[in-house]
Amino acid sequence: MTPNAGLMSVAAAAERILGGQVLSIAGDEAALRQLPPGQWIGGTIPYFMAAEGGTVSREQVFVQVVSDYAAPPRLRFYDAASLPQLCRNAPEHGYSLLIVPAFSTCHSDFARNAPNYEDMYLKPLAGWVAGTHLDDAGRARPQVVHGPTGQFSAEHAVVMDVELPPERYAQIEILNAFRPGEGAAITFAQTGFDAGACQIDGSPANLADYLLDQAIDTRLPLVADYCGAWVNVSIKDIDAAARRVAFYAPVFPGLTYRVAVPVDGSGATDAVPSAADTVPFACNCILNFLYGALEGKPSGPLTGPVTFGEIGYQLLNQTQVYLRVR
Repeated sequence: MTPNAGLMSVAAAAERILGGQVLSIAGDEAALRQLPPGQWIGGTIPYFMAAEGGTVSREQVFVQVVSDYAAPPRLRFYDAASLPQLCRNAPEHGYSLLIVPAFSTCHSDFARNAPNYEDMYLKPLAGWVAGTHLDDAGRARPQVVHGPTGQFSAEHAVVMDVELPPERYAQIEILNAFRPGEGAAITFAQTGFDAGACQIDGSPANLADYLLDQAIDTRLPLVADYCGAWVNVSIKDIDAAARRVAFYAPVFPGLTYRVAVPVDGSGATDAVPSAADTVPFACNCILNFLYGALEGKPSGPLTGPVTFGEIGYQLLNQTQVYLRVR
């Protein structure tokens, strides 16, 4: 596992930055603004899966160390127009870490269009969606940070491209405890973060009506098979009057969704990296943290920020994602 990573004080993180380490850092905006310039990227969030368990802290930051690189990593901002070049610009042998601010144009565009980016799925891409303390919803904007300049942005994505030596390779792991249930097959005609009209078991229907009529637990995501991987779309809320359902990630046409089978809510699985792996990045979903009541509970071997969305090539919900270098 990666040494010197974990939840720590701002002073301890600053010492690592000034020591020249290459880092990915998560923390509350006020804490991140105290850090010096250096070779790091960051995003705002005060929720963490730490070694001591689920933690909420506005004073501490979570540091993840990037090592094993063959050349100094490249750190850069992307705007919505340039973000589709993300994978094409990535190293031929290595990986990219991406942080996107929630509710930004980059967030929406990436969620909808990432599967169609040039070289997507050919080069490892992991990351997370920055957020805020839930008490600050509607007041504070999620931000990302370009460490070399100290610049914060609520509209750009920030990326670290890491080239690896020939004997090392990166692998993205997506840990999803949810599986589709035996209920109705749900399909959609359009891509979107919300939906009303749909097909249920092949017949025209309204998703909001169906979820309410069936008393579906909306803590359970919709699950579909995305080319052999189970991917969740989490339900944000139901507007009964408008007969529409809002999601935390988009649904796509051409896929069959079903409501997930209930699990313990933590999103955890038994899959863990080996002791020989370097793990420069891991994250867990804020919905797993909330629905599983994980504050103060053991985190397991995977630690990192608790996020407003996970990135394992594309945008994910209610999963854990980690990147290992083998």
